[in-house]
Amino acid sequence: MPATWILEPAGRCSWDEPVRIAVHGLAPRQPVTLRASLRDEKGALFRAHARYEADAGGLLDLERAPALGGSFVGLEPMGLLWALEPEKPLERLVKRDVQTPFAVELEVLDGHEPDAGRVLGRAVHEREFLRPGVRREPVRAGGLRATLFLPPGAGPFPGIIDLFGSGGGLCEYRASLLAGHGFAVLALAYFRFEDLPENLEALHLEYFEEAVNFMLQHPQVKGPNVGLLGFSKGGDLCLSMASFLKGITATVLINTCVANTIASLHYKDMIIPSLGSDPGRCTINESGHLHFMDVWDNPLEEPNYPSIIPVERAQGPFLFIVGMDDQDWKSPVYAQIASERLQAHGKDRPQIICYPGTGHCIDPPYFPPCRASVHTVLGQAIVHGGEPKAQSRAQVDAWQQIQTFFHKHLSGKKFAQSSKI
Repeated sequence: MPATWILEPAGRCSWDEPVRIAVHGLAPRQPVTLRASLRDEKGALFRAHARYEADAGGLLDLERAPALGGSFVGLEPMGLLWALEPEKPLERLVKRDVQTPFAVELEVLDGHEPDAGRVLGRAVHEREFLRPGVRREPVRAGGLRATLFLPPGAGPFPGIIDLFGSGGGLCEYRASLLAGHGFAVLALAYFRFEDLPENLEALHLEYFEEAVNFMLQHPQVKGPNVGLLGFSKGGDLCLSMASFLKGITATVLINTCVANTIASLHYKDMIIPSLGSDPGRCTINESGHLHFMDVWDNPLEEPNYPSIIPVERAQGPFLFIVGMDDQDWKSPVYAQIASERLQAHGKDRPQIICYPGTGHCIDPPYFPPCRASVHTVLGQAIVHGGEPKAQSRAQVDAWQQIQTFFHKHLSGKKFAQSSKI
């Protein structure tokens, strides 16, 4: 009889939902190798494997059996997902089309790799980004280029605007997943998409103000305020939005700078210049990848004061998610600067959560960590930092922390956290 995979929940489940993975029908104490693979929309292949031993009854349950080697070791129930590695170096696993699931192919082989034998059983596990009932609505209102995700039901729902970083384009996977947890989320593009500018040049805060007004006027969005979620360059834009625009009550920043970066920011008759940088301060590691963190000037040096975002003007609370091994920004330092500035002006100390061993890209749970990748704009390989196991733990906890923060400050609801770090 072939070995049989047990997947709970069976069928499709959300990408940010844990799944129980087990195999039964094995011989007692049988050594086996489990393999997982998936292809993204561009055909890039990602793979992981681990060696295991079945129990005395011929059952292998990843919630109880530790991996004996391979892509990871120890008790890692979701290791076959977070440990996926690209076949081609520097590829990053991202979801480009949230309307289709990722199909994860699973195999169990007799014996331990590299000497594993025949395939004993196969299964396909589909992981989706749109939970049942979540609605996806393209937005082309005025100058906005965005997608709105609405949860199931009549609403209205607490609203969030989601911004990504200097890679540009329209990234929907985080917004689509958050909508499955009861939020109306606007994934907002601001360059390198459709008729928006191809490169990061001068940015105008009026564009982002238009997004805030769109959300507050939408019948499915619960006012009178919205939240902001920003990563990297999108994070300092969220800081500026919270500091200058009305209608914002809660802001989450993931590995961001306390100063305006890359392009000058304009709003009415005000201009915030970009923080200075010197590409000559880049270093190159033994793999030929760039360490980009030291190119930025110190925002606390007097010539750079004008680039610092006046966070003390903001009315709502902040949550800073910080990767302690972030190699793109000095994120721990920037979060501390923001905290000191807020407190110096009589504002509440922001919530800062630091994750040791994590790099720049702390995505939702179970995304393989992106330790280095080719930057879309620069066209060069950039080191992002982080170690896979630490990053996988942080992803789960940070995702829960983000939801807890927004539920508390946007809807007043308590949200039970299930993750432990």
